[in-house]
Amino acid sequence: MNRADFVEGLRGGSAVALASAPFGALFGALAVENGMSLSEAAFMSATVYAGASQMVGIELFGHNVHAWLIVLSILAVNFRHVLYSAALARYIGHFTPVQKFFTFFLLVDPQFAEAVKRGESGRQLTFAWYLGFGIIIYIPWVLISVVGGMLGGFIGDPKAIGLDILLPAYFLGIVLGFRKRDNFLPVALVSAVASVLAYRYVGSPWHVSLGAAVGILLAAVLPLPPQETDLEADALKSEVHEV
Repeated sequence: MNRADFVEGLRGGSAVALASAPFGALFGALAVENGMSLSEAAFMSATVYAGASQMVGIELFGHNVHAWLIVLSILAVNFRHVLYSAALARYIGHFTPVQKFFTFFLLVDPQFAEAVKRGESGRQLTFAWYLGFGIIIYIPWVLISVVGGMLGGFIGDPKAIGLDILLPAYFLGIVLGFRKRDNFLPVALVSAVASVLAYRYVGSPWHVSLGAAVGILLAAVLPLPPQETDLEADALKSEVHEV
């Protein structure tokens, strides 16, 4: 492994680790409040490793919902990771199968965003960088979940001090990081409207996947930017000329 890339990944991920710490503590507090032990909360953070899905899971646990429904709900929230994996495929073709396993396990939203930005900038997406970026977020996330569970009684009602706004603000920041992309505004707007309507008429957590699906459909039917169209046309002409 390239040590310089690994250290660069650690530095890049440290900011995300600090930003996600309050959210991890909030999960731990809510998990214990809903009847989980500290070890169970830590185990969920270590295995599920997805903040939004963990929140959905403990909320359903607290209402004595059937296990299959909890798993299905978490799958609905995490379905976007299938799309993340597809988008990353072009940059990790040189990874070994074991490296790809850890790549997809550590694939959370900020990890995806930074990995794509690195790949699109022309820099090689090395496993050393990816692992460094990932573990500096993963390990503190698990530890902070335990701390939150231990000190959760001192937090009280999270909504009373505004901690419930952490998740939407966190995701909004990630989305705005792609605001310079073509067709960003119509896709983001349609996804948001569809998600709100799905939340109103279908319910949580399905609004996450439904909003994303509508945005994907719109992106698929919108015309390509002129420069991409020209590049495809030039490539087609080249192939015809070779034939």
